[in-house]
Amino acid sequence: YAPWCPACQQIEATWESFAKESERLGITVGKVDVTQEPGLSGRFFVTTLPTIYHANDGVFRRYRGSRTLEDLQGYIVERKWEAVEPVAGWKSPSSIMMHGMAGLFHFSGWIR
Repeated sequence: YAPWCPACQQIEATWESFAKESERLGITVGKVDVTQEPGLSGRFFVTTLPTIYHANDGVFRRYRGSRTLEDLQGYIVERKWEAVEPVAGWKSPSSIMMHGMAGLFHFSGWIR
């Protein structure tokens, strides 16, 4: 997310509620300010905000569903993430390619 992003501001209350339910759901919920962490923006190839990822055992899936609290919870409880194709190998945030991309984003931020 980014603090200046209207779509991020719109989902913020829902995301905070989702985070409060995280212990009950057996997950960890977080958010990253891409203006403060440009390297992560590159590593996850963030092109739109907010971008939501589900990570489980080192496998990353991009969440593209509805952003209501019920749908976010359902994605976890009903294990809907299992039907979502994982991020392709070279585009995975843990790949060498995305590690390099993170460096480029961090460097470009430093230049600015």
